[in-house]
Amino acid sequence: MSGRCRSRRAFELLRFWRATINTRNGLAFAIRSEQAFREELAALALALPLAWLIGATTMRRVELIAAVVLVLVIELLNTAIEKLADRLTTEPDPQIGRVKDMGSAAVGVALVMSGLFWLFAIGERIGAI
Repeated sequence: MSGRCRSRRAFELLRFWRATINTRNGLAFAIRSEQAFREELAALALALPLAWLIGATTMRRVELIAAVVLVLVIELLNTAIEKLADRLTTEPDPQIGRVKDMGSAAVGVALVMSGLFWLFAIGERIGAI
């Protein structure tokens, strides 16, 4: 292996390591600062075993867990938008308020979608669908 190839590989590993640290830091901050994120993590902890009881197939189980994880992802993005907006100004601003409302709406839509997935899977499991 040439020195250049080793150097590139080392750079890629360093970049991967830094991205991993950034991910850990972001998750830790969200856990410390956001009650909604902690609640959604608790929902994921419940969803993991429940998906195995409710999901009729392996794919359905994966879908149920993925629906909850999607809520977490959107909550992280919403939190990032809110923190950035708060950094820009602490004064009430109608446009920033609308941006924050849209972020909250995204979380709400994801929660409804996840809930419907779970209701559908429950209906499927009990034979109602």
